[in-house]
Amino acid sequence: MSRAFVDGPVYTRKVRLVDPKTVLAIHAHPDDVEFQCAGTLALLARSGHRIVIATMSPGDCGSATLPADEIAAVRRTEAAAAAKLIGAEYHCLEFRDLAIFEDLTSRRRVTEFLRSISPDLIFAPPAEDYLCDHEITHRLVRDACFAAPVPNYRTHHWEPSPPMAHIPHLYLVDALEGLGRDGKRHGVDLYVDVTDVFAVKREMLACHASQRDWLLKHHGIDEYLNGQEEASHKRGEEIGVRHAEGFRIYRGHAYPHDDLLMALLPGHVMYKS
Repeated sequence: MSRAFVDGPVYTRKVRLVDPKTVLAIHAHPDDVEFQCAGTLALLARSGHRIVIATMSPGDCGSATLPADEIAAVRRTEAAAAAKLIGAEYHCLEFRDLAIFEDLTSRRRVTEFLRSISPDLIFAPPAEDYLCDHEITHRLVRDACFAAPVPNYRTHHWEPSPPMAHIPHLYLVDALEGLGRDGKRHGVDLYVDVTDVFAVKREMLACHASQRDWLLKHHGIDEYLNGQEEASHKRGEEIGVRHAEGFRIYRGHAYPHDDLLMALLPGHVMYKS
């Protein structure tokens, strides 16, 4: 385990104010979770909750030099290492980059995965982001949250998991840099102050070392760790703290409307006045 997690001043003990929950952070590619909500996951892990990180794909297109199978293997290893820093599990649903589609087979696969984990709270991509993989992952996870408790919804898995007891709480992470497709900054419902765990968030992203060259070549982003810091600092400025992560609560009909995250992280969840 990471030295930062074991010996750092904020990890000297676990504080549990509510019964332990299962928290799932699911996004399209390895490193998406680390950019958008790793600090919140670190806080939840510190409080004794079970943390599961999942990606739809292994990031098989994330290299300009390695073939797909090789970079996928590298990125699975990087994602597992990042999850281990906070004692989390890592799973890959084994879709492929730019080949995540909103269809029956995909919905069944995601629903089966949710049933196998049975999360109380889910972090998922926003409805609007810069890439189709992110937006389709949002729709698949949103619909799987609704389908997972339905007894008559069959996933056709060879060893199906039982239906979930209820629709989980669904939180949507920021788009990359907090920007919509129009390039304008989008608002959030709530913030989590991650100042005291930012070093862990940064260390988790640093596990994805294979992505520096790729992000520089394809996205025009150098020093991606600094980009992560800048994004969290901008959200932090909005509520007067050094580093924060922003979220929206999905409050569609039948989905839970209460703020479970506030109950799990008292003193860290903030609303902009």
